[in-house]
Amino acid sequence: MKGIFDGLRVLDLSNVLSGPSLTRLMAEMGADVIKAELFPAGDMSRGLPWVRNGRSGYHVQQNRGKRSLFLDAKSAEGREVLRALVAAVDVLVENFSPGVVDRLGIGWEEASSLNERLVMCSISAFGQDGPLRDQPGYDGIAQAYSGVLHMNGEADRPPSLMGLSPGDVLTGVHGLAGVAAALYHRERTGQGQKVEVSLLGCYMTCHEVNVQAWSASGGAAQPMRSGALHPFVGGYGVYPTKDGPVMLAAANDRQWAQLCRAMGRPELAADPRYATNPARTANRDEVNELITAWFANQGGRDAALAALEAERVPAAPVLSVAEAAEHPHLRGQGTVRTVPDDVMGPVDIPGVPLGFSGFPDALELHAAGLGDHNREVICDVLGWDEARYHALVEAGVLNQLPGT
Repeated sequence: MKGIFDGLRVLDLSNVLSGPSLTRLMAEMGADVIKAELFPAGDMSRGLPWVRNGRSGYHVQQNRGKRSLFLDAKSAEGREVLRALVAAVDVLVENFSPGVVDRLGIGWEEASSLNERLVMCSISAFGQDGPLRDQPGYDGIAQAYSGVLHMNGEADRPPSLMGLSPGDVLTGVHGLAGVAAALYHRERTGQGQKVEVSLLGCYMTCHEVNVQAWSASGGAAQPMRSGALHPFVGGYGVYPTKDGPVMLAAANDRQWAQLCRAMGRPELAADPRYATNPARTANRDEVNELITAWFANQGGRDAALAALEAERVPAAPVLSVAEAAEHPHLRGQGTVRTVPDDVMGPVDIPGVPLGFSGFPDALELHAAGLGDHNREVICDVLGWDEARYHALVEAGVLNQLPGT
């Protein structure tokens, strides 16, 4: 076995990030992922930055190890290919707008009638029903509707968009959890299952404090963005030093006492204004002023970190993307990996944060050009003959764009 999902076959009808994040993980774990890309241009990620030698690093990162089928799903023949694939796979993943797969003839009722063991995962921005169901949505839109965007930035300025798309990736990971649970259910019962997951739902789970604080306080607590410092907890946030910021996370009473020792103020640990989490919350501004003043008096970032590390206070330098990508710990653990690509050449990408004792080595995977595996999928996976494959090519149902 090459991975924990070896022997599973997946039909990937997803685009850009949320669905491809799910199927990327499955490919990294050994599943045979067939990425069906639809006319006229396939997955839009093939054109997203950074593009080198006509190849997108975004596409390489998200779609390594997947076989590419490029077809016209608006044609009767193309829809017939999709239906045949649904019958031949274990898992179907799609992140179209709700209703699109029904129009393709492979909605859940039709798909499960073709394959009663099928596990289908439908990913959407807002869910498969409800007032927002048909609204177009991206990660930033879900941030806005969930209150997450409201919490990001300075209190006296408009909210700041995050410089990444955590909701899409989180939705892919939740989708993987649902797919794995449904596969386990199938092993026990023989029956497939439809899994639904949304960006909005996943973003709401990120409110570890905000929603329950607002509710439990009867509305007295109105969570608000607070820039570099935690909106509720004193001693948790980003503090400036003379030559670079430090992230500090003294989140409990023990760590507060450790921080007080590091600052040379051990008496503050017993001060009733600061001794407990509720007290530090009530006096959050004072706590942060004390810490800010201490950082300002240090020789710089490294000196401050050395004092904090000596007392085991959770703290870290705020690294740039380049600094993080080159950090020896991240490199050593494979959290950042250099992967080969036939078109781009070597490229650095985030690794996969899952490890299995029986499969310790990362698979050598490559990203496919658009339609590179048309013949394999038609002839080997579906078992159709060469004449039928060539008829599909001649009819314009299949196309191939090598090197994309």
